[in-house]
Amino acid sequence: YYIELYEMGWNLKDGLRDCLVAAAPYGGPIGEFCFITLLRKIVSEYSFVDDLSLCLLQWKSGVVKQLGWTVSDDLLCVQEDGTVLVYDLLGGFKRHFSMGNEVSQSQVLETKIFHSPYGTGVAILTGALRFTLATNIDDIKLRRLPEVPDLQGAPSCWAVLTQDRQSKVLVANGSHLFVLDNTACTPVTPPGLSPQASSIVHMCVSFSYKYLALLTDSGHVWMGTSNLKDKFVLLLFSCRCRRPKSQQPSAVVMWDGLLLVVGECKETIQYHLDDDSILVPELDGVRIISGTHHELLQEVPGACEEIFKIASMAPGALLLEAHKEYEKESQKADEYLREIKEQSLLSEAVRQCVEAAGHEHEPETQKTLLRAASFGKCFLSNFPPEQFVSMCRDLRVLNAVRDYTVGIPLSLTQFKQMTIQVLIDRLVYRKLYPLAIEVCCYLKTPEYQGVSRVLKHWACYKVQQKEESDEVIAKAVSVKLADAAGISYSEIATKAYESGRTELAIKLLEFEPRSGEQVPLLLKMKKSPLALSKAIESGDTDLVYTVVMYLKNELNRGDFFMMLRNQPVALSLYKQFCKHQEQDTLKDLFNQDDDHEELGNFYVKASYKEQRLEARIAHLQSAVDEYYKAKKEFSAKTTEDEMRLLRFQRKLEEEKGEQLVGFSLHDTMTTLLSVGLHKHVEQLYKDFRVPDKRFWWLRLKALAEKEDWEELEKFSKSKKSPIGYLPFVEVCIKHHNKYEARKYVSKVTLEQKVKAHLAVGDVEGAAEAAIERRNESEIGTVLSRCAATTDHLLVERLNRAKATVAKK
Repeated sequence: YYIELYEMGWNLKDGLRDCLVAAAPYGGPIGEFCFITLLRKIVSEYSFVDDLSLCLLQWKSGVVKQLGWTVSDDLLCVQEDGTVLVYDLLGGFKRHFSMGNEVSQSQVLETKIFHSPYGTGVAILTGALRFTLATNIDDIKLRRLPEVPDLQGAPSCWAVLTQDRQSKVLVANGSHLFVLDNTACTPVTPPGLSPQASSIVHMCVSFSYKYLALLTDSGHVWMGTSNLKDKFVLLLFSCRCRRPKSQQPSAVVMWDGLLLVVGECKETIQYHLDDDSILVPELDGVRIISGTHHELLQEVPGACEEIFKIASMAPGALLLEAHKEYEKESQKADEYLREIKEQSLLSEAVRQCVEAAGHEHEPETQKTLLRAASFGKCFLSNFPPEQFVSMCRDLRVLNAVRDYTVGIPLSLTQFKQMTIQVLIDRLVYRKLYPLAIEVCCYLKTPEYQGVSRVLKHWACYKVQQKEESDEVIAKAVSVKLADAAGISYSEIATKAYESGRTELAIKLLEFEPRSGEQVPLLLKMKKSPLALSKAIESGDTDLVYTVVMYLKNELNRGDFFMMLRNQPVALSLYKQFCKHQEQDTLKDLFNQDDDHEELGNFYVKASYKEQRLEARIAHLQSAVDEYYKAKKEFSAKTTEDEMRLLRFQRKLEEEKGEQLVGFSLHDTMTTLLSVGLHKHVEQLYKDFRVPDKRFWWLRLKALAEKEDWEELEKFSKSKKSPIGYLPFVEVCIKHHNKYEARKYVSKVTLEQKVKAHLAVGDVEGAAEAAIERRNESEIGTVLSRCAATTDHLLVERLNRAKATVAKK
């Protein structure tokens, strides 16, 4: 099935004879390296038609040994010294990398560029007859493969195999085959290989890496699986071959002016070639590229064969004839339809026509087949329309990209395999943005995968244009992307910055709604004040901390503090950070701001971390000085009191041996009371002007805890209690001493008499007090505590009193 895709317009006098040519799979672009003179070399990247050169480069670097394409349509140029140069589809230099010192020293003999599950790989045979392999050029990890035994010169042929997600090299040394992997060189013998062969001169791996073809010097072609375990066929040719190419279990063999297709049936198909050509293996065929033409050789699809073979009686063929007769207004159309319906094959006929239309490259043939399918559908009541609609949609896309102005000759099989996402990427690589957007809209691709992604690539390309001003480009990008969802302006701004357009990048960042995306790029562009302002506006404290820490590392101390002073929010957050992480920095901040109050607070906190008393007092003295500078007399006086207390505690520790340093005034007095040092407590009471109520409560509880009832009684008589005497009653009851509690009941004020009597269990006394006060509430409380059987007289008395109070 020989299809002419395009006419080529390279204008080469000697064709491709003196050129290195590499074509990308799936209808990809062609790279051509022409040795025009000793001083002038040209690299061209072509689509497939006249006057459609994508770029033209004058080569000024080293000797090129091989060309190849990556999975993302980047051109690889492998030089003799092992340097690999990478260019984009329009000839823009992207980067270069080396295949290692050993390759550089021993030079490159042969190179193969291949595709693995990990990406695009490069395999090199060096002048030292050693193989070096990189399975992914985007993550270079060079592997030096083991030596081949008894290899005295360049091997007769070799190829890269990909098996079980591992890349290996198959090498032929005479009639011997070896498989090289990471650890070993393993000899292998293909089953059924002719014993007459003294050397394997050519080998080729199929597009899917499943099959292998070998050509021997005796003229035999061996075909089998790439693991060399199964043989399909062994054929003998009477003429010598140049180099085979295989696709599935068939091989395409080409030599001077002749092309042979060899299959399992041991029969060949011959084609005569007019010009020097190269063969490019594809998923479902072989592309044949010469200086004048670009063609596709593939097996005839089953549906096309059934419909178009001579005298075919297949349902699809009959339906096509029926439609042709219908257009002629002939009654034969009805006869053909009846014949199909009698066999109940109308659905099959429609399916065959739809499928055949997908495999045809000529739009007119496609239309004829689809019209026939549509005609057949009219006579079916339950035929699902999805296949027909999907095929029409796919063919419209395929015809658009096959057009000579685009030049991507995809077959339907290739299109289904590569997916619409990859096709859109290929259009984007060619800068065909309008077509890519039309395809996305037509196929209703989700916006974030389709239109938005294309527009993002367009914007990244637009910001690299030097002809227009920053304002014009920024406005054009914002207008174009206004309604697009899911586009990150920060990525576009990053591309502008990398192109040296910092101001344009800043303008584009204004359209980015997410501060988290704005700030990192602003920091990268050294726009620290703007980055800090954006972070603060976002309200994200983590983002502010990120910027502050970046500035801290990038700026000198003075500039850093000065910038923070202009941003109160950032300064406040940084102070919070320093409180927990960098105390000394916090002190410097307070010093720079002349914030004496905070400095005083800082010294007070620092004093508590000191173990030595002298150091603690020194910090507190510094705090006092700062408080006075800040005119905070209360804080200064309180700190001085703390210093006096510390000195008092140390003196008592030395005299009495009690651990006191670090205690609060309350705890110090409590401890002293517990050990009976009442005079010292009195001294603290006077020196520190402890409030009377606080002091009485403190002493009351301490004496009760100690159960020093005699001292407690003396204390109660020392002067009139500022807290009253009910607390004395309650403390005694709390420590289960009613006897001592009764001593203080008589001293309780009249308002608290009832409560005091009830606390010690004196119900009658509580009743007398309640009646005397004529308080209905208190009478009710006492009544609730009386037992009806034993205190009935008292109950009656209380009830009468309660009634009397109620009448009033």
